[in-house]
Amino acid sequence: MKAKVFWDTNLFIYLLEDNAEFGPVVQNLRRSMLRRNDHLITSSMTVGEILVKPLALGNRVLADRYRSFFVSPHLTVCTFDFAAAESYARIRKDRTIQPADAIQLACASAAGVDLFVTNDDRLSQKNVDGIDFITSLNRAPI
Repeated sequence: MKAKVFWDTNLFIYLLEDNAEFGPVVQNLRRSMLRRNDHLITSSMTVGEILVKPLALGNRVLADRYRSFFVSPHLTVCTFDFAAAESYARIRKDRTIQPADAIQLACASAAGVDLFVTNDDRLSQKNVDGIDFITSLNRAPI
């Protein structure tokens, strides 16, 4: 069975903006996921965050390219729905988790993901119902 893997926003930024340090690592992770037939998941908040830079620059071509990336049969964009809101409330009881991070974790929890990948080491130390494993990019199973 293929795994459901949630990527935090920072991974998409590294991938789409060809980050010199982390871009190749994310590309290798994505290739491995495709070989295993894993399913990539993220939240609509990620899409919003990704669009900030091209929209701030007034670069419609780049914004359209980013939008089209998120419309793929190999990628699901989750919304912050009622189930995610319930998860969010439980997650935010831990005041060390920032609201934006809690939204990401809540969307992943509501989607019942196997793995949540981030480059935020603080989050990789957390346990969240509905997410089997949370890991940092440098520890992700590539």
